[in-house]
Amino acid sequence: MNPLKCAFGVTSGKFLGFIVKHRGIKVDHTKIKAIRDMPEPRNLHELKSLQGRLAFIRRFISNLAGRCQPFSRLMKKDVPFVWDEACDNAFESIKKYLSSSPLLGAPIPGKQLKLYIAAQERSIGALLAQENELHKEQALYYLSRTLTGPELNYTPIEKTCLALVFAIQKLRHYMQAFTVHLIARANPVRYVMSKPVLTGGLAKWALLLNQYEIIYTPAKAVKGQAVADFLADHPIPADWEISDDLPDEQVFFADVSPAWMMFFDGSARKGGAGAGVVFVSPERHVLPYSFSLSELCSNNVAEYQALIMGLQMAVEMKISSLEVYGDSMLVINQLLTHYEVRKDDLIPYHQLATQLLESFDFVTPEHVPRKDNQMADALANLAATLALTKEKAINLPVCQRWVVPLTLRTSQEGVNVISVLSIDVDDWRQPLIDYLEHGKLPDDSRHRSEVRRRAPRFIYYKEILYRRSFEGVFLRCLDEEDAFKAMEEAHSGICGAHQSGPKLHFQIKRMGYYWLTMVKDCMDYVKKCKACQFHANFIHQPPEPLHPTITSWPFDAWGLDVVGPIAPKSSDDHSYILAATDYFSKWAEAVPLKEVKKENVVSFIKVNIINRYGVPRYIITDNRKPFSNQLMDKLCEDFGFKQRNSSMYNAPANGLAEAFNKTLCSLLKKVVGRTKKDWHERINEALWAYGTTYWTPTQATPRIWRGSSLASRKSTSIIEDGHTRGID
Repeated sequence: MNPLKCAFGVTSGKFLGFIVKHRGIKVDHTKIKAIRDMPEPRNLHELKSLQGRLAFIRRFISNLAGRCQPFSRLMKKDVPFVWDEACDNAFESIKKYLSSSPLLGAPIPGKQLKLYIAAQERSIGALLAQENELHKEQALYYLSRTLTGPELNYTPIEKTCLALVFAIQKLRHYMQAFTVHLIARANPVRYVMSKPVLTGGLAKWALLLNQYEIIYTPAKAVKGQAVADFLADHPIPADWEISDDLPDEQVFFADVSPAWMMFFDGSARKGGAGAGVVFVSPERHVLPYSFSLSELCSNNVAEYQALIMGLQMAVEMKISSLEVYGDSMLVINQLLTHYEVRKDDLIPYHQLATQLLESFDFVTPEHVPRKDNQMADALANLAATLALTKEKAINLPVCQRWVVPLTLRTSQEGVNVISVLSIDVDDWRQPLIDYLEHGKLPDDSRHRSEVRRRAPRFIYYKEILYRRSFEGVFLRCLDEEDAFKAMEEAHSGICGAHQSGPKLHFQIKRMGYYWLTMVKDCMDYVKKCKACQFHANFIHQPPEPLHPTITSWPFDAWGLDVVGPIAPKSSDDHSYILAATDYFSKWAEAVPLKEVKKENVVSFIKVNIINRYGVPRYIITDNRKPFSNQLMDKLCEDFGFKQRNSSMYNAPANGLAEAFNKTLCSLLKKVVGRTKKDWHERINEALWAYGTTYWTPTQATPRIWRGSSLASRKSTSIIEDGHTRGID
């Protein structure tokens, strides 16, 4: 250790070209003097030297990109070096700005950071700031750059997104350790996350934004916004003169009257209800109040009672600026008009609270976690201790009061009623919607990380939450009630095939729906299906490996077989079913018969196979007389296909037809009526269900091999609010 290079017990000192103080960090005077004493650059080499020195201290200079914009013209190839008046003004402006010696603060652990961003036509800017011990915002880092190339064609919101991405890339080490409040005139996080399809640059931006805890706050005319606007509003074109009105090292702010803070909470129990209100003055004096409600009510009514009582007291105290905090997401979002007031008993309270909010010059309702509202919660419950130190004590007057708001007449003029999807607060979709719409995250850290991980797969479009599947299809997200309707319709509805749990899950996804626990719910639903419990197959031994017959293309080979005689006979005296199955796609055709004749078989092949799907290459049958006869031989000769007979007493020789017969009988057992004589009327429904069921060997439904899938109008209207299952 060299003692000549060490200093102990000093309040400030030089370090790596900067002056480090207890208040922050500033540029060394020798570095500033070197720039101020520089003559005007006479060639490109001297200009690059100037820009290199400015780049070393760029974090201390507000809007450096805009100030250096006149120099960019001289940096282009094949452009003569002409130092004009605009360049001279820019150079002198930089020198004058450096004479004020900007001071940047160091981030204070435990305090949140504020990131101001702004975008204009030709530049973007950002400012990282934080409140110091004096409750004033102090600049930590300046960022700005000029837009180039395709960036100049971005829309205003895309330029704002670019400003945020630029700030994140440069300030990654700050944002990984702090919660950042993003302040801008538009919400770039919501714009990126709510896009139906993310491609190219937007997809990269979305992945980058998901890594950080960013809370959006709308821009207001308060601390720091003046500088954020200045960063982007003042790029200096070559033909402009530089303004001499330059910012100093502190963040500009507009003086506003100090605001009071009001915390409220309500509590409802079987034995009674209470309300708690806590006022915090600008001097940080705490005024707690507790009220015992004289009537029993719901918890939401108790929350409104506490809010109205607090607002009435604030009006009596002649408070002009008020910040209202509550842990009821329903009440706060209804005040902010994010939620619609649906319950009739809450409408009068909401109207009265809205009227009271108009009595203030400045008022901002904001939702806070319950842990940040402990004192009001304790006052409302009257069961928890107040968050006070042992040395302090307060006298708490407990009063009895009940607010009876007048029923206000709702204006009927110009009202357009729109039916939208109502989502409960406890719905699994609500945290995702809050994050995609407003950038809000749950209080629990585990739940917060889970929402961030899931959010990139979801979009919120036209008041409906969708999930993007691996195939790129948008699946509508359902709540518990609608999910049960979807399972009921897909499993045992008019087109239901009484599938197993995994196949039911796949069928619902094909219908265009999704919820988090759909695999488990489908398995549980099938276990509770009464028809499946009576008629499902009992598997006594492990299944044999499949040995499918290989064919070249769909409808190249068919397997024919007869099911029957069936007891009881149908109401039309049918006793048999003639069925045909395509070996490639597993598509099936079937008709009921009173008796199996060779004429019936020939007619079935002509109408149900040849006329619909073309002439096959061969048809596989057993050795029954209706299949082996001269009429069948003539049909094969006329249409030019071959008939192959399976081996006698060997059912697996025509195994596909035998397997379909078993499946068809199982389906009919589950859908027939009480008399069991309507099975001939249920065959077409069974074939529909069979054709739309996912089969593991083909990894598809039989219908899809015909070029499209069958759609059930019943399945597309499960949700009763009238929305379609896809995105318009």
